Amino acid sequence: MLTKRIIPCLDIKDGRTVKGVRFENIRDAGDPVELAKWYAAQGADELVFLDITATNEERKTFAELVRDIARHIDIPFTVGGGISAVADVELLLQAGADKVSINSAAIKNPKLVHDLASRFGSQCVTVAIDTKYTEATGWKVYTRAGTVETEYNTVDWAKKVVELGAGEILLTSMNNDGTKAGFALDITKAVSEAVSVPVIASGGAGNMQHFVDAFNKAHADAALAASLFHFRELEIPDLKRFLKAQDVDVRI
Repeated sequence: MLTKRIIPCLDIKDGRTVKGVRFENIRDAGDPVELAKWYAAQGADELVFLDITATNEERKTFAELVRDIARHIDIPFTVGGGISAVADVELLLQAGADKVSINSAAIKNPKLVHDLASRFGSQCVTVAIDTKYTEATGWKVYTRAGTVETEYNTVDWAKKVVELGAGEILLTSMNNDGTKAGFALDITKAVSEAVSVPVIASGGAGNMQHFVDAFNKAHADAALAASLFHFRELEIPDLKRFLKAQDVDVRI
């Protein structure tokens, strides 16, 4: 059984780490380089760096910032935002990223998932899925930073991108994001059971038990959080000790 991973997420806007609630009401959370160094020292298993406005503003992820962060940490590092071509990924990997995350570009051009997996290997390709539940539609996939509803059912889309070569799914519930009410266990479990690759649960972490539930009830392989860690409401060493005590296999 693979060790469960704890992953802080750094949402970047204008060179700063930010955090919102349900993708809105954005507030500053600190310098991304300093936060990255802090998390590496704290025992985070990986980091995710998402330039949250890169796609909407039609510009590329800040490769120089990626390079700066990579110089200061020694844990795996995923980068996303504004990636739409093989050349974008080459630039980010050269800057020090270990993996890339694509979201809107995969919806627009599903073949990109296949192209990236063929060129760099599936282990390098994470597909981020922003999903939202409504009574009318169930769990649907959203794109362009959660602003546009797509035609895709969330589980069906997850299965499709894995077939195309995605090596990992980063699943964010827009309903839960920033609420600290817990992860969306139902859709996380549904996706985890539908695909053969690791699933990262994202959106809603508020306490240590929420992480236990994501692993034990929803079968997630990793759990991602932002504000909970950024504002020091929960320390990673404390979380990992708690998880270990609950028989969750984590790296101490």
